[in-house]
Amino acid sequence: MSAPLLGAHDPAPFLLFPEKTPSPFVFVSDHAGRAVPDALGDMGVQSEDWERHIAWDIGIVGVGRILHERLGSALIEQVYSRLVIDCNRAPGHPTSMPLMSDGTPVPANQAAQATCRARREQEILHPYHDTIAEVLVERGPRPTALIALHSFTPQMNGQDRPWQIGILHNQDSRMAAIALDLLREDTSLCVGDNEPYVLTDTSDYTVPRHAEAAGLPYLEIEIRQDLIVEKAGQRDWAERLATLLPKVWARLTEGAGA
Repeated sequence: MSAPLLGAHDPAPFLLFPEKTPSPFVFVSDHAGRAVPDALGDMGVQSEDWERHIAWDIGIVGVGRILHERLGSALIEQVYSRLVIDCNRAPGHPTSMPLMSDGTPVPANQAAQATCRARREQEILHPYHDTIAEVLVERGPRPTALIALHSFTPQMNGQDRPWQIGILHNQDSRMAAIALDLLREDTSLCVGDNEPYVLTDTSDYTVPRHAEAAGLPYLEIEIRQDLIVEKAGQRDWAERLATLLPKVWARLTEGAGA
């Protein structure tokens, strides 16, 4: 049996903020944290790179926690950096332990053996997703929508990304279509439809596993990071979403005859 990856001084792989008031929403943040197990050190990555988008979804912790307070919805956050294990990738996915991220090599991943991947999945990825599954099961028959919170870098591979917010969707576009319509009512916003990423069964893991496989409506939301670096921006965007999401839910349930 291989030695455990996480030691006594390492944080738990997820933070769970239970529902405070009845809400149809369950929030998840796959890339909220940037912790690294003590056993992995700095993974060969320079200190300044741990501040970049390659390590975490900048600003999304603040947005998620304000939404939790504002709407009372449950929130599950991943604590460890996406450089350790990307929890929005299926177990064994070739990009879940990136060898290179936006031009930055990750030496610890380049040298990792299969046992390293197995430990990271067993001790970080699976507990996080097991907790999401448990929260959804505990809700029983209550109407539920999964809301996956992400942020994206303003430039990638030398290209500017103009969208301030993107709504990602795959097989089920029920909530996405409503959210896109409502967001576009504000003509000052540049809104992305499956931008800057396309949600697919293989590129993502959280939404396909917990929402689409179970027939739950969902949104995967991407906010541009320069807009939420500071607390004021995090609050502004959380308030925007706290107003938007109940409207989306109301239209969805009205359309379903609920």
